[in-house]
Amino acid sequence: MGGSRFRTLTGWIGGKTRGDVATAVERSDGFAHRRWMRNTIPLFAMVVLTGAVLAGCVAKPVAPARAPAAAPAARPAVVPRPVPPKGSDWRDWPVTAGDWAYRQDQGGSTALFGAGGGNAVLTLRCDAASATLYLSRQGSAATPLTIRTSTVARSLPVQPTSPGPAGSPTYVATRLAARDPLLDAIVYSRGRFIVEQAGAATLVVPAWAEIARVTEDCRR
Repeated sequence: MGGSRFRTLTGWIGGKTRGDVATAVERSDGFAHRRWMRNTIPLFAMVVLTGAVLAGCVAKPVAPARAPAAAPAARPAVVPRPVPPKGSDWRDWPVTAGDWAYRQDQGGSTALFGAGGGNAVLTLRCDAASATLYLSRQGSAATPLTIRTSTVARSLPVQPTSPGPAGSPTYVATRLAARDPLLDAIVYSRGRFIVEQAGAATLVVPAWAEIARVTEDCRR
């Protein structure tokens, strides 16, 4: 079959001029080109479409999950330091927090001991007219006061003092003559003396100059 076509084409060319043959070849080339375009364009479009579909199917990159923030380190609990027990010698006990202050008025003078900005916990007042001193401590217990110095210890009865202004604390007091030797023992005690009373906290009080000043005010 191929040979007959070749003989037919050869015979046809033999009866045609060179121009006719060239025209026929050009037509044949145009037909082949159009046929190639018809076959190629759909194939190209299919490739492009397939690429687009595949691109749409590609999973988007997922950002890596952040590592959880580390929890802050727990601070160790502050353990309060135990209060050391009091020894048998009161001269080694810690002094009660506070300071002495000295005041004068028309009736005499007063030494006051206590924390700054608060009410006095212990006072020594001189009544100049009667040459009498009153040692008072804050509280309402009616039990005796025991005064201990580096040379002497003595118990003294107390009585409630007259009430002060509304809201002021209550006090109990003991009375001492201006020449009572207990006052000298307090003044010359080695650094401190203590005031004990059943039902109340023990006061460890520094023996400062304010006590001597009030005592001297009543001895003049």
